[in-house]
Amino acid sequence: MMASIQQSLADVTPLIETTFVVLDLETTGLSPDRDRITEIGAVRARGGDVEAELRTFVHPGVPIPPAVTAITGITDQDVADAPTIDAMLPMVLDFIGSAVFVAHNARFDLGFLRAAAGRLGLPSPRPIVIDTAVLARRLIRDEVRDLRLGTLARHLRAPIAPDHRALTDARATLHVLHALIERATALGATTIEDLVGLCGPTGDRSYRRIDLVRDAPSAPGVYRFLGDDGTVLYVGKSGDLRRRLRSYFGQDTRRSTADLVAATVRVEWTVTATELEASILETRELRMRRPRYNRRAPSASHGATVALTDEPFPRLSIVRERTATDGTLGPTSRSTAELVVTALESVVALRPCRPRLRRTQDHDACLLKDLHRCEAPCDGSQTPPDYARVVDEARAAMLDPDRILPALRERMHELATDGDYERATEVREQLAAVVRAYTATRRARALSGVRLVLERPQPSVEEADRGPRAQRPLVELVALSEGALVASAVVAVDEVDLETTDLAARLAGTHPDVEPGAPDRSELALIAAWCEGPDVRVRWVEGTFCSSVTGGATLDAVEQELRRAERAARSDEAVLERRKVRR
Repeated sequence: MMASIQQSLADVTPLIETTFVVLDLETTGLSPDRDRITEIGAVRARGGDVEAELRTFVHPGVPIPPAVTAITGITDQDVADAPTIDAMLPMVLDFIGSAVFVAHNARFDLGFLRAAAGRLGLPSPRPIVIDTAVLARRLIRDEVRDLRLGTLARHLRAPIAPDHRALTDARATLHVLHALIERATALGATTIEDLVGLCGPTGDRSYRRIDLVRDAPSAPGVYRFLGDDGTVLYVGKSGDLRRRLRSYFGQDTRRSTADLVAATVRVEWTVTATELEASILETRELRMRRPRYNRRAPSASHGATVALTDEPFPRLSIVRERTATDGTLGPTSRSTAELVVTALESVVALRPCRPRLRRTQDHDACLLKDLHRCEAPCDGSQTPPDYARVVDEARAAMLDPDRILPALRERMHELATDGDYERATEVREQLAAVVRAYTATRRARALSGVRLVLERPQPSVEEADRGPRAQRPLVELVALSEGALVASAVVAVDEVDLETTDLAARLAGTHPDVEPGAPDRSELALIAAWCEGPDVRVRWVEGTFCSSVTGGATLDAVEQELRRAERAARSDEAVLERRKVRR
C-alpha cells in the first residue's frame, strides 16, 4: 500500500531549493463527500523553473451538473473515455511525492484528494501546504479588492489568466506563488519554514497579543473586548471560551477582527454553567451595551404582537406585548406582524381602517366601501351581530392555522398558475410570516404561566479517584419561570434529589449573573429552541406546560413547503448569478 505523503519541517530548506507541486482540481460540486473530481492539473517547479506537468480528465462516475459545465466547459462527453480516479489517484500522489503542496484555497483541493484516498483505502495525504489565498491575505490584502485567483493573477501580472480549467489554473497559481514569494523575501522569508509561518496564525501580527486570553478557561461563558477607556467594544459567547478567544488572535483573518484586536487592551469573560445561560447573558449584554463591533446588536424590545382592539367594532392592531392570549399572535418582529395583519385582513373580513368607531354607527363610509374591501360597519351597512361573527372568526383564526393557512396557500398557487409571480411572492411572504407568528405564539403560550425545571443528559466524565474507566453521568438542569431563565447547572445524576419537587428554588441564586425577569423576544426564542431540542425532559413543573396541537399538521405541512420553495429559489438564484460552483 502506498505510504502517505508527509514531510517534516525539521530541516531548514531554502526557498530556492524547495520543490513545489501546484495542483488544481475541477469537480462536479463543492462537497468532497458527495461530489467527484472531473479534471486534474498539476505543475512541479523548483528554483523558479517548471520541471514537469500533469493534466488529465477523470471520469467522475456521475453526471456533470449543467451549472458546472457552464463555468468549466467540461461536459459528460469530455470525460466519457477518461480514466477513473481509482487509476489516476496513485499517479497523482506519486507526482506530488515529498514536494510542498500548493493550491489556491488548498482546503478544497486537498479535501477532494483525501476523500478519494479514503474511498480507495489509501493513506490520507498530509503534505506541507502553502495556500496562495492565505499567503496573499497576509502579504497584499490591502492592495486587492478580493483574493480570487483571477484577481491576484491580474494584480501580480501573471502571463496566464485562470479559466476554470485545471492545468491553466495550476499554471496561473504557480505564477502567483512566485510573485508572492518575492514579496515574502522582501520581508525576510528565505526558507520554506518562513513561508509556512506566514500562512499560519503566527504570521499575523494579531497572534502576538494572544497573552490577553492566555488564562481563558475551556468552559462556556460570555466574553468582552474592552478598549483603553474601558468601553466594551465587542461581546460574544461560546461553549469553549479558550478555543473561541484564541481564534481571534491570528486564525480569524477578517479585517474587522484585526481592527478589533488592535483596539483591544483587555479581554474579560464570565464563566457560565451552560451554553444556554451564556446565550441569554450575551443577548442581555448586547441589548444593554450595543458595542460598536457587534453588527447586529438587538434593541430592547419585547417584540410586536398582533391583537384585536377593545372597542365596539374591533380591528387588528400591532402592540408591544410579551404575553400571548387567545386574541393575539406573537410576539414576533414588527415586519412579520405587519405581514400577518395584511394576511389576516385578506382572509377574514375585518375592517382595515384605523379610526375608532362608535357603537351608534353614525360615521361616514370611506373609499374602502366603494372598493368592496370593507362591509362598512361605520355607517350601519354591516350590523353589529354580523360584525361580531367576523370578529369571532378572526379570534378563532388566531388559534387555528386551518382557518387561514389553506386559503393563503390556495391563493398563492392560483397567482403562480396565472403567471402573476410578483403577487404570488407577496402572498408567500405573508404565508411565511403567519407560520412564524403561529410558532412564536405557541412557544410563548407554552412557557407563560408556568414554572418548571428541564433536564438534558450530558456526556459522562471520568473520575480519577474511582479508576480510569469510572464514568460519572451528568445532567444539565435549566429552571424557568414565566419563560425567563432563573438558573442553570450541570450536575452529576446521583446528586439530583429525586424526591425534590421544587428544583427551581434550589437552583435559584446558583448563578447570580442570571436575574429572573421578563424575557424579550430573542430570549424567548433561545429558550424555546432549547426546550425543543433532543433528549430534553421535564423534571418538575408547576402549572400547565403544554402547546396547542390544533392545526398542527397543516402548520407543519405549510412550513415544509415554504422551506422547499426557499431552497429552490436560492438554488435558482445561485445558478443565475453563477455562484453554484465557487472556488
